[in-house]
Amino acid sequence: MTLPVQKTPFTRLQLAFKALQQLGPSQSALYALYQLGLRTGHYRRLTPSFSAARGSAGTIHPALSTACWPQEHGPFTPPIAEADEILSGKVRLFGGAPVPLALTQPAPLPHWTACEKTPPGEDIKFTWEPARFGWAFILGRAYHFTHDERYPAAFWQFAETFLEANPPNLGPHWSSAQEVALRLLAFTFAAQVFGPSAHSSPARLARLGGAIAAHAERIPPTLVYARAQNNNHLISEAVGLYTAAAALPEHPSAPRWRRLGWKWLNHALQTQISPDGAYAQQSANYHRLVLQAALWAASVQAASFSDQPFPEPTRQRLAAATRWLLSLADQQSGGLPNLGPNDGAYIFPLSSLPFADYRPILQAAAQVFLGQRPFPSGPWDEMAHWLSAAPQADHPANHTPSKTGTPCVIHAARSWAYLRSAHFTSRPGHADQLHVDLWWRGINIAQDPGTYRYNAPAPWDNTLAQACVHNTITIDNLDQMTRAGRFLYLDWAQAEHSAQESAPDGTWQRAAARHNGYRRLGLIHQRTLTAQAGDCWQILDQVLPASSAGGQEQRRHTIRLHWLLPDWQWDIEDQPQHTLLRILSPHGWVNVTVEIPNRPDLKSGAHPTLSTSLMHAGSLLHGPGPASPIQGWTSPTYGDKIPALALIIDLVAPAPISILTSFSFPTEP
Repeated sequence: MTLPVQKTPFTRLQLAFKALQQLGPSQSALYALYQLGLRTGHYRRLTPSFSAARGSAGTIHPALSTACWPQEHGPFTPPIAEADEILSGKVRLFGGAPVPLALTQPAPLPHWTACEKTPPGEDIKFTWEPARFGWAFILGRAYHFTHDERYPAAFWQFAETFLEANPPNLGPHWSSAQEVALRLLAFTFAAQVFGPSAHSSPARLARLGGAIAAHAERIPPTLVYARAQNNNHLISEAVGLYTAAAALPEHPSAPRWRRLGWKWLNHALQTQISPDGAYAQQSANYHRLVLQAALWAASVQAASFSDQPFPEPTRQRLAAATRWLLSLADQQSGGLPNLGPNDGAYIFPLSSLPFADYRPILQAAAQVFLGQRPFPSGPWDEMAHWLSAAPQADHPANHTPSKTGTPCVIHAARSWAYLRSAHFTSRPGHADQLHVDLWWRGINIAQDPGTYRYNAPAPWDNTLAQACVHNTITIDNLDQMTRAGRFLYLDWAQAEHSAQESAPDGTWQRAAARHNGYRRLGLIHQRTLTAQAGDCWQILDQVLPASSAGGQEQRRHTIRLHWLLPDWQWDIEDQPQHTLLRILSPHGWVNVTVEIPNRPDLKSGAHPTLSTSLMHAGSLLHGPGPASPIQGWTSPTYGDKIPALALIIDLVAPAPISILTSFSFPTEP
């Protein structure tokens, strides 16, 4: 059993030309300009190394609105256990297990321009993440609720260690302006929340003010790179500049920081969020990051720049983005499909709920951008208070999907499903067209594999981006798009809805979509998702000729269907034209049936047969094999992968050919 990874025959020059055509001249030119600045030493001259204490940055002003900050003795649970871990020098990266809090790098440190590229297999994200200072929000929340002076003492100790070991513009912690911006935001929060502490001496605050200024000065020279990426980098860096202007209003560069930050923040929000609310990076976690950054900017605006509210086009896009993400939320668990690239970013951990629970950001964003509270009061309200989201009356969450846009979500009694069908306007991160995510009683049954790692030795160099590990079909061992690099797909597969049916209450009961990723084979993949009575689901996959022209010899194709399922006890019944997999959930047995529907155009002897394999954590449990190391894994957050069951169905047949998958759940309460 080989992996459907496309081996492209293109030369580097051909790929570069193809990328220029498909990414567009504007982004390509901006990226070329950035590379020119690196190679000529221009950025090295613009960002010299210096002590953060040079000159006076002025007094740090409160940058955030505190109008709704949580009451010290309110209903929320202080993050004492996690804060105490930080006191002991441990931090939870990407919401995972605690690891040592490493903030220093081996000396001597080179200029950041020499750190722009990391060696193959070395994952810079594990270096950067502790230095984002996300843990400062945990300490700040613990101090706010308890007034325990150990927490500000620890912050200042770790902050001073970092500032001593990483002078401005030296070393890997200055190589990414986005990392610089996110650290700047943490510094401004820390200055505000720890301000009342006796440990926050004038000298320490003055040094932190100098660090904020140094961080803000690092961002403008390479905004061209963020503009070339046209993704969350630009949003983060713009919010960083805007915040620095609010925190250091006496600094000579503050007016420029404010102007640049406001300009590029609104530009990015209006161009990266589509009118229906989908985010350009096609990622649930990056979508959350954008909403968090926008809420932070709204709090800064309310506290410091009340004369300049968000323009209406920006508010409209943020409202649409909130509705889009809300429509994908599981009401029982707060979880979302692990859609697209997931680098574990959670830039403002202002809630004690787990990383995978999206209710904190959805409650806060809905209050600010929709004027409603989609969830009743609960622990997910804490983030809304910290980001000063004005309280609103409770309203039921509206999960009725748009009939013309994405996402395509269908709800049944105790289950719901999402049919992935995207029209890409910027480079896609994952090849996941027509992937189906299925949820039942708060449990993710048919799962998206997530990301795991961007940079690691093969086979973990962002390989979970491929179609072969998503719940969809691959044909002839090819990916849906041309893989031109670890982060680059070309020849984008575009999807469109081909049919839809709704119930009297307006919710979808049946939807069909198709994509053109296999047009190079003369084929189209069409998928129909149907909700039936009793929480039963049918997914009909059809591989169809792209042209109805006759007179051509029918070519046989290798069709592979993949389903990623929870790591539960299993039992399988395998027949040539029928496969039944039973998995034992906490609520009883779940049945997954795959079959070839009757084909009146084929004689019984010519009917294609199914070849069924079941994989778990890279090992073969059942079927012909061989095992693939990336099959049977799911990654809930960055750097973490856990075993899952991968049901893989292969058949060889000419088009048109159909495969029918059915999911049925226990009917007991």
